[in-house]
Amino acid sequence: MHFRAKRLHILLLRSFAGPFAMTFLIVIFIMVMQFLFKYINDLIGKGLEFPVVSEFLLYLTATMVPMALPLAILMAALMTFGNLGEFYELTAMKSSGVSLVRIMLPLIIVAVFLSIGAFLFSNYMLPVTNLKMRSLLYDIQRKRPSFQIVEGIFYNGIEGYSMKIDTKNPDTNILYGIRIYDHTDRKGNTMVTVADSGYMQVSADDQYLIFTLYSGRSYNELESDRKNKKDFTYPHRRDLFQEQTILIELTGFGLDRTDESLFKNNYSMMSLNMLGHYEDSFRTEIKKIYRNVNDALSERTYYNYKRINRSTTKNEPDEENDFVMFRLNLDSLFKELEVRYKIQTIDQALVQARASMNHISTSSTNTEAKVSRLRRYQIEIQRKFTLSFACLIFFFIGAPLGAIIRKGGLGMPAVISVLFFLAWYVLSMSGEQFARDSGLSPVLGMWLSSAILLPIGIWLTYKSMTDSSLMDMETYHLFFRRIRRRIRYIRIKFGIRT
Repeated sequence: MHFRAKRLHILLLRSFAGPFAMTFLIVIFIMVMQFLFKYINDLIGKGLEFPVVSEFLLYLTATMVPMALPLAILMAALMTFGNLGEFYELTAMKSSGVSLVRIMLPLIIVAVFLSIGAFLFSNYMLPVTNLKMRSLLYDIQRKRPSFQIVEGIFYNGIEGYSMKIDTKNPDTNILYGIRIYDHTDRKGNTMVTVADSGYMQVSADDQYLIFTLYSGRSYNELESDRKNKKDFTYPHRRDLFQEQTILIELTGFGLDRTDESLFKNNYSMMSLNMLGHYEDSFRTEIKKIYRNVNDALSERTYYNYKRINRSTTKNEPDEENDFVMFRLNLDSLFKELEVRYKIQTIDQALVQARASMNHISTSSTNTEAKVSRLRRYQIEIQRKFTLSFACLIFFFIGAPLGAIIRKGGLGMPAVISVLFFLAWYVLSMSGEQFARDSGLSPVLGMWLSSAILLPIGIWLTYKSMTDSSLMDMETYHLFFRRIRRRIRYIRIKFGIRT
């Protein structure tokens, strides 16, 4: 019996491993392509080297793992149990006395380990890959496109220079009608170089653009030392040359790597310990703002203190307990004032009220900003748990649903998986948005999708254990056939004609 159970477990693990690996790679590929299409304008035409592209794709793939893993588990579980049901292997196992829970047990253990692995990956690996991917993407976005001059159009891609060529010979790469405007002094078109023809090439280290010009002229408007402010004339210099070489420094065309520490404070690049630290810090700052507002408003209220000696056994009063606070009767005091003092008092009260309102408004703005950032950190803390828990939920949805529908392959399982994943994603994004807007607490907002889908998984598991005909189309055909028979009987009995 033990040998049979062991072979059964090996069969299930092999049946699950293939679809899981295939669907996981497909989902990762689709998500990576979706990301690349989103940032296609920032990536194309930059002349990126293969090692840089490979590094970026590696980090990008790693960032997609937590999102792709639940969908891969859902599709793999659906395909595995759908194939077993379609070829009556699941029926044979049940007829031999093995319950569905016993059949699912090895894959349940695998799903638990995958869920734990997803949490560990989200907590330790994902912050690192997010940091490296986002910093590299930032560097790629800052990198300028590859140097290219179009005929008849001014090119302003090099800082401080504007250049234009009339035509270019594609066979010899000779440029004709070259104009180069030097604006590095930021004084307008004071330095201009015009040449009939020439060559253009980039240095081996991609640091300089080298122009070799033939039969040209250089114009330079020199600024003189004007002692007389009425003298606005500039000396003009013109140089003729048969051959001249111009060296222009290319700034911004290389990939400059930014210090990754600049991005470390982002919530998506932190582990649970770091997120908890920032959460406590923001809570402390928010409480401090509330306390400062309360203290500032308390100082502006009209209270008076009178010292009395409550001590009967001591000669010296107790400084902490020998004060009695009482409120002044402002109406009676105000009526006793002269008119000019009443006006002065009202003016002072208005000034004080405006100052209090400004203080409250400024504190409210600061508090809202800090609460918004606090919600981000709290949401990210819950996300590390919800993504891993989604692996278990999707397994308990996919496995029993596959046993019910009894269809394998990539057809119906793929459609059902995508529908459930979209429902989970929409619920997750909606709950996250409610949490960001403080409509729900971060715990309720981030666990909203799990709270809705978990009962569905439990219900499907129960239906599959009781051999429910939930997805059997013949059952629905019989149901509607009985309804039609009943309607026909009623028409005949009461003589109703259609």
